[in-house]
Amino acid sequence: MPTRLFHWGLVLLVAVAIASAKLDRMAIHMLAGETILALLLFRLVWGVVGSQTARFSDFVKGPRAVLDYAVGLVRTGRPGPVPHPVLGHNPMGGLMVLLLLAALTTQAVSGLFTSDDILVDGPLVPIAASATVKAYSTVHRLLSDGILILIGVHVLAVLAYLLVKKENLVRPMVTGRKAIPAGVAVESPRRTPAALALAVLAAAAGVVAAVVQAG
Repeated sequence: MPTRLFHWGLVLLVAVAIASAKLDRMAIHMLAGETILALLLFRLVWGVVGSQTARFSDFVKGPRAVLDYAVGLVRTGRPGPVPHPVLGHNPMGGLMVLLLLAALTTQAVSGLFTSDDILVDGPLVPIAASATVKAYSTVHRLLSDGILILIGVHVLAVLAYLLVKKENLVRPMVTGRKAIPAGVAVESPRRTPAALALAVLAAAAGVVAAVVQAG
């Protein structure tokens, strides 16, 4: 549940951040960005101490595993040599998770130091050197397009799995349950108590609030 709430909360907040920027509602945009940063900090910690399928150690694989998986899909329509069934993210999905987390974290952090040199300053602009503000402002502006591209690739991959492989990747992120082949015995993933998730989220929010206040 903590991972699923993170996922859909992030989807909603990224949509709000994009829409508010387009509509020039920068107070909403900055609040959304700060909340996104808190969620990302939570996810980074949860990827270490969280439930089994949420942990990076469960789904982050090396380049060879990702390549083998991709080659298997292209050649036969079936994934390459990975343990089956995959209860969490497959190797390619794990790579996409890392790319999205890295891009969104960079975007959220750069937003703290971003200025339009007219009316809108990020909360840490007053304590940053002008060169730092200029560099982060450039990163924030350019990376926004890159994030949209990553989101598009992510959505297309989910659709391809649904239409071509007949594998619904959305249902598990809504219900928390994933269909596995008949006759295959698997153990339920180990779960970390939700109380720990709340503690981690509260700590992440506190860190972001302290950082913003420091500006």
